[in-house]
Amino acid sequence: MSLMHLSFYSAFILSCLGLAFHRTHLISALLCLESMMLSMYIALAMWPIENQATSFTLTPLLMLTFSACEAGTGLAMLVASTRTHGSDHLHNLNLLQC
Repeated sequence: MSLMHLSFYSAFILSCLGLAFHRTHLISALLCLESMMLSMYIALAMWPIENQATSFTLTPLLMLTFSACEAGTGLAMLVASTRTHGSDHLHNLNLLQC
């Protein structure tokens, strides 16, 4: 395994661990999701270069589009939950109370 693959895998694993263990604020969960998407984007952008394949060059752009939509939706949920509940703590967000 090359150093580049190790860095992509470790960035993805660290962001997964951050999402699993630091779930106190909604903004920290969103940042972990964005770092996961960023590591996947960089890995998908480097994959056609390594394999000299031109057929997969649009895949990172498609994933980046979905990542931007996910970020916008997450920030909209953050603003809405902060306005209704007063904070972005995840323990305040209970779907059974709605």
